[in-house]
Amino acid sequence: MENQPEIIQTALSYLAQGWDLAQEWLLSPAAWSQFALLVVAFLAALWVSRKLRDPLTRWLTPAEDNDSIFAKARRFLAQFVPLLFPLLAYAFTDVGENITRSIFGSGAVIAFGNRVILFIAVRILVKEVVQDPLFKTIGKYFLIPIAALYALGLMGFVTAQLDATIVPLGNLSFSLLFLVRFLIIGGVIFWLGRWSNAQSTAMIQKQEDMRPAMRELATKASEIAIFGVAFLLLMNIMGISLTSLAVLGGAIGVGLGFGLQKIASNFISGVILLLEGQATVGDYVELDGGEAGTIVKMTARAAILETFDGRWIVVPNEDFITTRVVNFSDSGSANRYEAPFSVSYDTDINKVPDIIEAAVAKLDFVLDDPDGPDCELRGFGDSGIDFAVEFWVNGIDDGKNKFTPKVLFAIWNALKDNDIEIPYPHRVVEIKGSLPSDA
Repeated sequence: MENQPEIIQTALSYLAQGWDLAQEWLLSPAAWSQFALLVVAFLAALWVSRKLRDPLTRWLTPAEDNDSIFAKARRFLAQFVPLLFPLLAYAFTDVGENITRSIFGSGAVIAFGNRVILFIAVRILVKEVVQDPLFKTIGKYFLIPIAALYALGLMGFVTAQLDATIVPLGNLSFSLLFLVRFLIIGGVIFWLGRWSNAQSTAMIQKQEDMRPAMRELATKASEIAIFGVAFLLLMNIMGISLTSLAVLGGAIGVGLGFGLQKIASNFISGVILLLEGQATVGDYVELDGGEAGTIVKMTARAAILETFDGRWIVVPNEDFITTRVVNFSDSGSANRYEAPFSVSYDTDINKVPDIIEAAVAKLDFVLDDPDGPDCELRGFGDSGIDFAVEFWVNGIDDGKNKFTPKVLFAIWNALKDNDIEIPYPHRVVEIKGSLPSDA
């Protein structure tokens, strides 16, 4: 044994201790009684959890259209119903441990069972309760192994080894134990932060008396506040002094001044847009660069436009401030368009405006307010007389709502019904000289 490596000697010593503990439990009436109580507690918890799970799930699941604060709290608690079995098992084994300690003065077997129950609870939490992919990964590779080490009684040894392993980082250094704690505590805090942010966002979006731009600004402000508090709470729990982050803050400031100035500019431009409300979610806009579409989302860095063919265009917020932007929805939902057409020179053009205006006014989407259809003479073309009818509609004439083609159909039918000819180009060919005669 003296010639073996230290790690092998340590492993053999733990095996020897485990064998002695197993012999002690196998030959002890107290150990057998604790094991019996542990089995009874497990079976009782399994039976009770199966009886309570369905009624509890139904009680904690409100109607889909119920969005009250109590309904949201019930839905949140319903996520933890899979933990009912380990919680009941832990409670029953705790009662059994108190009984065995009062009779035999020992409860090591039940204490071990409690640790196993805790491992089962952590596994259920990661597998069935946590839905976020990031936190599920953290739980799978950090939380479950830690619970397994605790259940086997190796937590103290592993903790000491992690605490003794120092990771240098420039002038700073930290232990692997600190890193593991930071990941676990940070994951829990920011998971709660994301849940709180989702609830606050849903509540703000329901405030219909607020302008859409103010709702977006309030949503961003609450998000910054929630995650700011989460960050400060994490720093306080981990014992990290905020003054130690002064150097990092200075480096970030320099980065913003040089490499990240565009990001800072877009962020500030986004705040200005939300405050002024000149462009917000739901508006149809056209930028100076040719980008056009409906704003479906506004982030801290950019606005996302959806075109009529379903494509998304990411436009930096700065472009809304520094370039010309046409907002078709800013002053109201009504917009004016025109449909050009031509008639033959043989037509009595004095009758055309009344005929076209009457035909277009019959269309159900054409508005009378702020003005009805207006047919105007535009000029005398090479092949015919040019007209155009102006009309107002409630919406945007885009790929989803093509108003102009329907107006052109109405113009075509009205002209045909009144025997008015729609011209097409004519060409006069003049041939100089005589035509060749057939031989």
